[in-house]
Amino acid sequence: MKVKHYSFGRITIDGITYTSDVIIYQDKVDPAWWRKEGHALHIDDLKDVINLKPEILIIGTGQSGVMVVPEETLSYLKGHNIEVHVERTGKAVELFNKLRKDKKTFAALHLTC
Repeated sequence: MKVKHYSFGRITIDGITYTSDVIIYQDKVDPAWWRKEGHALHIDDLKDVINLKPEILIIGTGQSGVMVVPEETLSYLKGHNIEVHVERTGKAVELFNKLRKDKKTFAALHLTC
């Protein structure tokens, strides 16, 4: 999976454009990802990701970085031996494209604010 383009509210992954928040796995995209609180990322929002045991999880917090990742969520992920990177979504996309080749890398991306 490779991200070809990201702009506010739109992302193109392997030739398909999505207009809602996504989780990118190694072999598929979940275009229906939604969090229980729109601008906060909780452990429950990532249960499917955690169960698949990625080596790296890249979190995109939106174009302006509005989505918050509480310390509790970060600690939980790190406690499950997941290397976590939290960036604004534009930077998160760049990082995902760079790291995806070397390790089992997933991305959870908020596309708007």
